[in-house]
Formats: sequence, C-alpha cells, structure tokens
Amino acid sequence: MDDVEVVVVGAGQAGLSSAYHLRRTGWEPGRDFVVLDRSPHPGGAWQFRWPTLTYGRVHGMHSLPGMELTGADPARPSAEVIGEYFDAYERAFGLRVLRPVHVRAVREAGDGRLRVESDAGVWTTRALINATGTWDRPFVPRVPGHETFAGRQVHTARYPGPDAFADERVVVVGGGTSAVQHLLEISRTAAATAWVTRREPLFTEAPFDEDRGRAAVALVEERVRDGLPPRSVVSVTGLPMTEEVRAARESGVLRRLPMFDRIVPAGVEWDDGRAVAADSIVWATGFRPVVGHLAPLRLREAGGGIRMAGTRVARDPRIHLVGYGPSASTVGANRAGRAAVRQVRALLGRDRAGGPGSGPLLGGATAREPAAR
Repeated sequence: MDDVEVVVVGAGQAGLSSAYHLRRTGWEPGRDFVVLDRSPHPGGAWQFRWPTLTYGRVHGMHSLPGMELTGADPARPSAEVIGEYFDAYERAFGLRVLRPVHVRAVREAGDGRLRVESDAGVWTTRALINATGTWDRPFVPRVPGHETFAGRQVHTARYPGPDAFADERVVVVGGGTSAVQHLLEISRTAAATAWVTRREPLFTEAPFDEDRGRAAVALVEERVRDGLPPRSVVSVTGLPMTEEVRAARESGVLRRLPMFDRIVPAGVEWDDGRAVAADSIVWATGFRPVVGHLAPLRLREAGGGIRMAGTRVARDPRIHLVGYGPSASTVGANRAGRAAVRQVRALLGRDRAGGPGSGPLLGGATAREPAAR
C-alpha cells in the first residue's frame, strides 16, 4: 500500500492538465501524487478513435497547458497525432503516469483518507482528482426488438470506419458531431443510409467563439449544480454548418428521420407504418461518465447525478471531477485541472513553490495558457 497526497485517475486531457498543475505547484510525481491510467498507451480516449478521423477533422481541439501542439499534419489520424503529443507531454513534465492500471473502487480508508483499489495495488490519499472521462461507457438506448436484429450493431466506441459498410444498408442513430461524421463517410461506400435522431438537429453557422463556449458550459454546469446527470457541451452548441454538411443536406444524405419505435430482424420500424431495411445500425448515441468506481462513496443525488460545486463534489470536498459535465470539452478540461488543484491545495493546507505562476518548470520552461488550434 502506497500513501500519497493526491491520486489522479485518468490521463486524458483533464488528467494531464491536473497533473501538470500539481507538478507546477511543487508536488513531486510518484512521491506526493500519482497518476493512474487504464489505457495501454498515452493519448486518453483519442487513441481509440477510428482511422478516418484525421487531425484536420477534429472539432475544437485545444493544446494542453504549458506545451502547444503545433505543426501536426492535418491528414494524419487524430489517434496518432494526439497520442504522440500526449506522450511527449508526459515525458516533458516528468508526470510518470502508471499504466495500464484499472481502478476498481475508491472507499473510505477509515482515517479521513481515501483508499484507491486497483489491479496494480492500493493507494491511500488525502484527495482524489477523477478524470476518467466517458469513453469506457458507451450508451445505447433501449429500443424494443434490439436483440432480434439480424444484422450488425456497432457503437461509435467500436466504429471501424466506412469501408466496413461497403454495399450495405446502414441506419445511423444520433444527433451529434460523431453521427454526422459517420453518416457522411459511410454514405460514400454504403448502398443506402438513413439518419435517425430523437430531436430535430440544430445546425449553426455561428463560430464557436469564447462567448458561445462560456454560454454552453454555463448550461451544462447548471445541471450538475442541481445534481442531475450532465449533458455534453456539444449538445447545447448545435452542429457546425460546413460546406461538406451543406452539400450533404442538399443531396438528401442528412435528411433526418425521427426515432424509430422498434427494431425488427430486417431493420427498423415506426408506429405510423414506415420501415427502413438495414444490414447495420450505427449507434452514435454518446457516452456516460465513468464513475462506477466511486460508488462505495455514495456521491449520487436523487436526480441521478453527482452534485458539483465547481470541480468539487458537494458531498465530499476531497473528491474533484474534471472532464465531467461542463469540463468535458478539451478547453474546459484544462481549466478544470487548474481549478481542482487550486482547491485541493487549499483543502490540504499545502502551498509549495509559491503556487501556480511562481516560477520555472522543467528545463526552464514556463507555463503558458493553452491556445486553440
């Protein structure tokens, strides 16, 4: 059993941002804090993205604090570009991420500390920064007849790329950016496609600037303050209207159908008599937060979510959720990491190296605010 001041669970954007600010404050990786990551390699959830999601098609990627991502080839797969960037970042700041480590449960240790149990050992800690994201918990809505479908069903988390659907009839379900991207590229190889969403999609030509970003984050933050399950930031910003999207709408590829009422062996059906034949159904229906390992602490509210005060869990000030709810975007994750470390330092009564902004990091580097790509 190892004893540290802070455990960071997850090494995606939010986890690395948190580790950076802990390091910058003067806390030593491996001695004062530890970063545990379930993924096999650096890159967070990005390492699992489908090959046709190139870096140039990534929507709203922001650099990590202290080190810009520059000069990347937009034609390369985003999994490669961002995986290499995260790897270089971890090494540049000596974050000493331990992987692959699966955290099974976080419990009370009995002395005011927390007990973090994993397949690689046990840590006790005074504070925990949880940055586990959502990728390991894909969501598929329950629809009557789901188990009767004779074809293939695949979620975004296991999306193989458009070539796997060549000459098939494909139904894509979901109203977010991933659904649109899947549909546009599948339509080039498939025999036929249909797009199904629960709500009418909102397309916008307005730029996603700082003001719109703040407004979107505020709407999501209101839900988590009330203890409700968070919605994604993207769900309140609308879908960006690009030239490719505009052409797809004009050609009929992005003609939306309402959510079907049941799945049958040969496809999907609606109560009004409509039916669409399908060989495959692609569920681009989002993810849910990976917080099951926190269940022993009983943090959930009656509304089903975890009530938050900034990054801090309202029921337990030792625990911070970053990359959760309003901080699920890449820029939000950066800000949440900094805010969480500030509050953790105050909670633990520890102020080493003068705090953030006090001086140089490794190799004489100084911290910079992240810039949007």
